[in-house]
Amino acid sequence: MTAPLRSVLHVVVAGEVGGAERMLCDLAAPVEGGRDHAVALLTSSDRLRGLFSGAGLDVVDGGPAREDPVSFLRRSLGRRELTWLRDVVRRRDRPVVHLHTFGSQVLGTRAALLERTEIVRTEHSTRVYDDPSCWPFARWSLARADRVVCISEHVRAVAVGRAPSIAARARVVYNGIATDRFAPLPPPPPSPRLRLALVGRLEPRKGVDVAIDALRLLPDVELRVVGDGEDRARLERRARDLGGRVTFLGYADDVRDTLAWCDALVVSSRKEGLGIAAIEAMASARPVVSVPRDALPEIVRDGERGWLAHGTGPGALARVIADARDAGPDERARRGAAAAAYVRESLSVEAMRAGYEAVYRELDEGAA
Repeated sequence: MTAPLRSVLHVVVAGEVGGAERMLCDLAAPVEGGRDHAVALLTSSDRLRGLFSGAGLDVVDGGPAREDPVSFLRRSLGRRELTWLRDVVRRRDRPVVHLHTFGSQVLGTRAALLERTEIVRTEHSTRVYDDPSCWPFARWSLARADRVVCISEHVRAVAVGRAPSIAARARVVYNGIATDRFAPLPPPPPSPRLRLALVGRLEPRKGVDVAIDALRLLPDVELRVVGDGEDRARLERRARDLGGRVTFLGYADDVRDTLAWCDALVVSSRKEGLGIAAIEAMASARPVVSVPRDALPEIVRDGERGWLAHGTGPGALARVIADARDAGPDERARRGAAAAAYVRESLSVEAMRAGYEAVYRELDEGAA
């Protein structure tokens, strides 16, 4: 007898829009005949609220959530938000509680344990494993999760290496994107310059400074940067001497116009759990030119779906950008087409949903 489909309550405590939040829009969207999903949200970001409501998600809004350490401790260890979240869980008749952000981990785990329901954690990056201020809280939650879903083999290796006891409970489900929305684009019109796009939050982990410094070695390359963050002013100053070849476009809900403009996407991250921006570019038939960090070699197959540098600094990145430039438009189109085919086959929203549904089914059957 097939176990009934329980609902899923995603817990998000966050102050910004990133890859995890965008992925959740696709995972939790209503699907006919599918499992019911809801989002318990604590945020100070109207942009994040708008993202979820615009995606048609069932959102239970718990109000604003400050991001400073004292507020984190009060929220994680106190009673107020715990009482609210327990009530949300109780009204949904023992849903699977799915945790997506560091801010949600202790709070969501406490509520799920008290309401005697199962916990899924998605590891969207390795940040909690690298940051000693995060790790004690993340470790406590991790030990109590029924399933730990990692968005890449790299993230799983880091998680299991740091917490070997989770190995049997750890699964890999790659993030997927909507391939009807991000469909192959026609090649851009000819240009005397190679046109690169970079999409991501402007913070040190994304390594935008590495891409800017690489352009100093390549006078016939220009770059458009889509994203915002605390490093924007510093990065704009850093690019000031490049004669207008670097343009900062700010945050954008839709990056398809920039992908249509560019010849390739560049990824220069210092840390990258998987890379939603890279997957969106690949689905759009734009090859990726990338440093070989973390999970990026899992999706950017050098020589097939893009170009991988042989190092992580500006010089190594500049050399591989030059390779993409010198390969010419036909070779870039060939690798872009191969990238789009790979995303349709392996990194679609449907593939991601199927992966998570298998995880939820395991818990349904265990609870039956």
